[in-house]
Amino acid sequence: MVSPNPLASLCLSSLLLTLLVYAAAGTSYSSKNATKIGQGYRLVSIEETPDGGLVGILQVKQKTKIYGPDIPLLRLYVKHETENRLRVHITDAQKQRWEVPYNLLPREQPPPVSQSIGKFRKKPITVSEYSGSELLFSYTSDPFSFTVKRKSNGETLFDSSSGDSDPFSSLVFKDQYLEISTKLPKDASLYGLGENTQPHGIKLYPSDPYTLYTTDISAINLNADLYGSHPVYMDLRNAGGKASAHAVLLLNSNGMDVFYTGTSLTYKIIGGVFDFYFFSGPSPLNVVDQYTTLIGRPAPMPYWAFGFHQCRWGYHNLSVVEDVVENYKKAQIPLDVIWNDDDHMDGKKDFTLNPVNYPRPKLLNFLDKIHSIGMKYVVIIDPGIAVNTSYGVYQRGIANDVFIKYDGEPFLAQVWPGAVNFPDFLNPKTVSWWVDEIRRFHELVPVDGLWIDMNEASNFCSGKCKIPKGKCPTGTGPGWICCLDCKNITKTRWDDPPYKINASGIKAPIGFKTIATSAYHYNGVLEYDAHSLYGFSQSIATHKGLQGLQGKRPFILSRSTYVGSGKYAAHWTGDNQGTWENLRYSISTMLNFGIFGVPMVGSDICGFYPQPTEELCNRWIEVGAFYPFSRDHANYYSPRQELYQWQSVAESARNALGIRYKLLPFLYTLNYEAHISGAPIARPLFFSFPTYTECYGLSTQFLLGSSLMISPVLEQGKTQVKALFPPGSWYSLLDWTHTITSKDGIYVTLDAPLHVVNVHLYQNTILPMQQGGMVSKDARMTPFTLIVTFPSGATEGEAKGNLYLDDDELPDMNIGNGYSTYVDLHATVNEGAVKIWSEVQEGKFALDKGWIIDSISVLGLEGSGAVSSLEIDGKPPVGVSNVNVSTSEHEHLNSEGEGEKKTVMVALRGLNIPVGKNFAMTWKMG
Repeated sequence: MVSPNPLASLCLSSLLLTLLVYAAAGTSYSSKNATKIGQGYRLVSIEETPDGGLVGILQVKQKTKIYGPDIPLLRLYVKHETENRLRVHITDAQKQRWEVPYNLLPREQPPPVSQSIGKFRKKPITVSEYSGSELLFSYTSDPFSFTVKRKSNGETLFDSSSGDSDPFSSLVFKDQYLEISTKLPKDASLYGLGENTQPHGIKLYPSDPYTLYTTDISAINLNADLYGSHPVYMDLRNAGGKASAHAVLLLNSNGMDVFYTGTSLTYKIIGGVFDFYFFSGPSPLNVVDQYTTLIGRPAPMPYWAFGFHQCRWGYHNLSVVEDVVENYKKAQIPLDVIWNDDDHMDGKKDFTLNPVNYPRPKLLNFLDKIHSIGMKYVVIIDPGIAVNTSYGVYQRGIANDVFIKYDGEPFLAQVWPGAVNFPDFLNPKTVSWWVDEIRRFHELVPVDGLWIDMNEASNFCSGKCKIPKGKCPTGTGPGWICCLDCKNITKTRWDDPPYKINASGIKAPIGFKTIATSAYHYNGVLEYDAHSLYGFSQSIATHKGLQGLQGKRPFILSRSTYVGSGKYAAHWTGDNQGTWENLRYSISTMLNFGIFGVPMVGSDICGFYPQPTEELCNRWIEVGAFYPFSRDHANYYSPRQELYQWQSVAESARNALGIRYKLLPFLYTLNYEAHISGAPIARPLFFSFPTYTECYGLSTQFLLGSSLMISPVLEQGKTQVKALFPPGSWYSLLDWTHTITSKDGIYVTLDAPLHVVNVHLYQNTILPMQQGGMVSKDARMTPFTLIVTFPSGATEGEAKGNLYLDDDELPDMNIGNGYSTYVDLHATVNEGAVKIWSEVQEGKFALDKGWIIDSISVLGLEGSGAVSSLEIDGKPPVGVSNVNVSTSEHEHLNSEGEGEKKTVMVALRGLNIPVGKNFAMTWKMG
């Protein structure tokens, strides 16, 4: 369901734009013409702290009144927290300011402000350095600025100084306006700063607006602040063919504008503190590893979550849902999870069942049926709790005092059930109440996961509202038009701050269609400060609730996210359109969330609204089958668009999802890698080819893991796709004998008929696959195939892969608990001698499950293809098994191939090798 009617939202936005255009007149979203504010601060004292950091005092040089009075004294705290992470924290030296709560996002705490230096000791104006293992912090005293450099080569990563010719100010720190900038080299490629829909692709684009403030506007709005706030960017540079990446996080939950010019980046923030973290990399994978070490590793997902999901707002009764499941089965399209939007609810109230359309006995029978074959069921939960004195959830909420307050009363808003109050998830009592409501609901309906939506938070009204008599909806219709009696709130500086961020892309008031920013949470925390944490805090509470049920691994899908959300939840990209442009945008957003530490991500396949064309839906499932989170979802008002609705789409779905279901063990292993190292599941090509500058801005292809490349058709009417192949050998997953090899990288035009998506596997890889199936539970028990890829025709080469298997119902994902197996796979070729072997950890789990490797195919071998001296575990296979050996010659699809050199694929079938036991296989090529 998600937003109010997106078309209505667009009309409303247009009206608001008209109203605000005068106010914004003459204000360009560029910092080039910005007026400089003040002269910054001077460092007046500095000393070492007992924990090895630096603490100093900054004094304002010239007071100004623009955006309010300056904070006269600031406290600087700097610490190398790890070998590859530096923290620079600047706050008011005299009183505590709002920061992201340390219990919400656990991390080291700076010394209390009260422990800062008592007496200022005047220091001469000097340049000083503070060195760590990988990063070097240096500062200039007057005006104060700092730089962060890479120690290995002296490269400047961040430089906050402002010269006379620079268009940005020195450090500015007021109660409701903070500004700081960094210079950047022209050739730096930046990624991140979301959530937004980026029409120019994954790379940040100079002069595009980047505003961070969680907002319920449709994802069709380009370059606008959307559902999540992630104030982090990755910076990739290439100096003389040597690439290095680093990242910068500004941990601040207040609304902000970030201005990127191509040679500088300026933050303008309406509250909080400067809390910078610098991550040294130097590879993109190192960066996300270091970043998720701080913010939390991505959540382990259950195996079924990597199956295909079907949802729709408008499955009016249970029989419709039953028909959907049956029609997927008839069409032979894989399906693991069926979803309900709010159709299952009684009057759109959370944690309820509609007794007429979803009668509990029939629903439980349906769930018994799908659970017995391994399918799962997920439903939506919105944060707004209906104001209804006969509604138990509301009664218990009032009794426990769990709601956000305004003027001493629960803040009144309107969402789908009508008038609602919003739970305050910063309050421990609210978390306990929420956990209990999840428990109660699970006893009513044994759902397998929860979908938390509208949690920016979304409100159909603005301001202070009261319930009128008789004219407000009560959850019986769509009801996104505000019908409460409301008055705008502008009486406080929290509702009308002096600096206007570019909210909703039109400088909308920050309390527009959300919780009033002068409302308050537990312990008096202002919504003004905590606004963008709402979905994050709800994810944490929901995770706690689900984890307490039967000891199973939680599955949560959240629309609103913040730094650290990936530790608890998956994400989908919200209300998109069924257009070719939105199909293209989905790739960039997906790749960004991998950088944000939320690797389980995908977009509504075929578009949320309006109805896609048949051709578009064909092409979308060919992309969506490779989203980490793969779900078809549609609007209440859109015609039906399940994948079986068109015969042609059903064929494309069988093909694309057929590949996905064979790749499930690979995807699940990537889930494990994400959980232990932060590595994204879907990645930009530069993650694997950081020195290859041609792929730095590539947003039309992507990798799964380090070596599986998806090159989809993203344009109407096309039956070919021009794809970039980085240097090396690539093998088609559709026909393993087809190879593309180049020394320096090459563009190749690939055939892509309507039902075909091009997927290629890179050299030096061992890819584990299974046989597929209609549901992941069955696909999971089929025999394994290993695909081994060497550089085409190489006389020497090695390949590696891995495989993680576990009981995916268990909350934890690790090795050594007795319910998991981890396999390292190796292969080498040396002058015609081929060796393939495994190193198994904790093999008992895989042995008990009876998993076997049935076949191994080795690609890119030089020679005639004659195989001799084959041995498995040191013995010839004769009489041991029905091993079948075959060879096929490779076809080189590009003129830069190996010329006359003949290369072959060797396939061995009927191996029957236990996955849970070490094996070694050798042979010689004739």
